Formats: sequence, C-alpha cells, structure tokens
Amino acid sequence: MIPNKSNGTALADHPEVDVAAWRKDFPILAREVNGKPLVYLDNAASAQKPLAVIERIERYYSQEHANIHRGVHFLSQEATGAYEAARETVARYFNAAEARECIFTRGATEAINLVASTWGEANLHTGDEILLTVMEHHANIVPWQLLESRLGVKLVVAPVSDAGELLIDEWEKLIGPRTKLVALCHASNSLGTINPAKELIAKAHAHGIPVLLDGAQSSAHLKIDVRDLDCDWFVCSGHKLFGPTGIGVLYGKAELLGAMPPYQGGGDMIERVSFSGTTFRGLPELFEAGTPNIAGAIGLAAALDYVESIGHPAIAAQEADLLAYATAQLEQIEGLTIYGRAARKVALISFNIAGIHPNDIGTMLDSDGIAVRTGHHCTMPLWERFGLTGTARASFAFYNTRQEIDALVASLNKLRKLFLP
Repeated sequence: MIPNKSNGTALADHPEVDVAAWRKDFPILAREVNGKPLVYLDNAASAQKPLAVIERIERYYSQEHANIHRGVHFLSQEATGAYEAARETVARYFNAAEARECIFTRGATEAINLVASTWGEANLHTGDEILLTVMEHHANIVPWQLLESRLGVKLVVAPVSDAGELLIDEWEKLIGPRTKLVALCHASNSLGTINPAKELIAKAHAHGIPVLLDGAQSSAHLKIDVRDLDCDWFVCSGHKLFGPTGIGVLYGKAELLGAMPPYQGGGDMIERVSFSGTTFRGLPELFEAGTPNIAGAIGLAAALDYVESIGHPAIAAQEADLLAYATAQLEQIEGLTIYGRAARKVALISFNIAGIHPNDIGTMLDSDGIAVRTGHHCTMPLWERFGLTGTARASFAFYNTRQEIDALVASLNKLRKLFLP
C-alpha cells in the first residue's frame, strides 16, 4: 500500500495515488505568491497545465508548425497528421463512435452557441420550449435567450432543492408537447452537484427530445462515455481539462451534426466556391471554418493522454478525499455556510462567512498565496434562488493536498478574527 503523500495517510483501495509525483508534473505549483507557497484552489475556473502539455505545444511551434489541410509540403502534412490524430484521441477519450463526431471549437461556450445557431435556428419555432435548470452556467442560458428573442421560443427552468439537487420529479413535469430541447449541465460549477445525466437523457429521449449535455465541469472529474450517456451533444473546454485555453470540443451524433447547417463560412469548410453558389464539405470540416487552433487541439490531446496515464480511479479517489476533508474542516469555522450539499458532487465548495463579503475573503486569501474564485461564478439565477449575490469557491484537482486545505482553513480563521474581533 503506497501512502497518499499529500497527507501521510493511506488510500487502501487506491494505492496508485501519488500526489507528490503528480505535483512535480505541474511547474506552476512550485512558485510563490506574495512570499507564500502558491495554493491553487481555482480549478473550476481553469486547471493548471502539466509539463507534458507545455512541452508538446512548444514542440509543435518550434518544430512542426504549418497550416493544415491542402498543403502538399512536409510540414503541412505533419501538422495535419498531428491535428487529426488529436481528434482521434478526443474521440477515443469520450468514446465517440467516429472521430468526425468531434468538432474542435474555442471552448464549451462556442460549442453551445454553435448548436443554438445551427440546429436551433433550423429546428425551433415560436412557442417551442427549451428545458433548462436553474443551476446552468450563463453559457448554457444566454445562447438560448438569444434564440428566444429571435425566434420566440420559451425557456422553461427546473428548480433545485435547498441542498442544491435537481428536483427530478419537477423537472420531468415540465416536459410537455412543446418541449423540443433539453440543455443540462452535467455538474454545477457553483454547487458541485453531479446531475444523473444518463437517467435524465433517457427520460427526455422517451419523449423524443434531444439533449445537449454541458460537460465543462464534469469532464475534468468524471470518466465520460458519450455513447453510454446517449447524449445528442456534449460540450467541454480544454482549459478545464488540463489543456490549453481557446480549445474545446463539441461532440454530436453524426446524424444530427450532418443535418445541421454551417455555423460559419470560410476556408476549409467548403467543397467548391463560385459566385453562383457554394457547396460544403462534410463532417467535421463543415464546422471548422478558417485556420483552427492547431496547437490547442494538439495540446488538448496531450492533456487527455496525461489524464489517462494517471487514471480516473486514482483521480476520483484523491478528489473524494479532498472534498470530504475540506468539507469537514470548513464546517468547523464559525459563521461559515457551505452551499451545495448534494449526495454526489465534484470537488468544489462554495461558501460564505457571515459578516464578510466574498470579495474580501478572496483578497485576504490571496495575501496568503491562496487562489480561490469569488463572485457569482456565471450562475446569477442560481444564487438568486438562494438569496445570494455570490460566494467564495474553493475548487480542487487531483494535485491538491490536505496541507493546502489546512492552509485555506488557517487563513480563513485569521481572516475571521481580523474582520470579526
């Protein structure tokens, strides 16, 4: 049994957990902030990057860069091969049936906008309903509101319990004859709640309703199998998955993607152009107009390979330990309230301390080198439901440690004494 080197205890069921070794893969974790060791607890906003990703991107730019597709010279062929190999890696990682079902985007936000602007524009009409939940990120609200203003569709919003769990019976009651789409977060970026996506997708499909699953938060914590989930579309962002910024994935079932009109026009997505008309290429090029983020796609593939080298069981074990430990320790702080008590959560905790503004919490923690997120976390409707304007949020990755949580707690206790003598 190998000790969990983050806390000196042993994870008997998961001897592969070796946090000390993992941390060496992330150079930024060795730096100091304000003269203190960096404690990075803002992973839900963006995860840090391992050397495997940094070095792969550097190698692409220093040795392999050229524009992809159509080029007959060596570098173009090499770059094209690396880019399309990255797509294959993404397809394998998410268990897509075909690589062409995986479209590279700028992130989860653009992927949702792509579906809204193509499938939504072509298939939704005045009076049609889109079923959301109150826990959605703004990126899974605003694109549908834009359709609401353009097409006259209606957004229907399912509630959550005081514990932050989706009220499934209420959600199901909202499905009606005008429901044409379900858009659902797999995991809440503010509450941590993991929604029972497979169950909800099956319920929607029983009514003939397609489902877009927002995996921006779940993809870094859970093993995602899009065929097992049977979602019609799945979106995620590379930067939350230990990959580069500016890259993401839209997975879609081939028959759905193939029936969607183009999102943008330009180079690479065309078959033939003339002033009398244009014909378009098929998947996946149809939705990747112009020069894409080649380095981003290659870097994302390196990130996925890195995650798989650690293994989801080890990641799940470490993050479960961190979440349980952090919850127990934070609960000991007088006046601190945790929001989000779902039975199944990803490793994040939103909290407030009575009498102290969340922004003051974040600022004071930063003075101790501790990075957390403060504000509404792009979930303003959710916090309105709880009567809040925002919270502080500590979010964890597998490279975090119990000692870092101890540092967070110590800093919060110091802060409380300062503000509430």
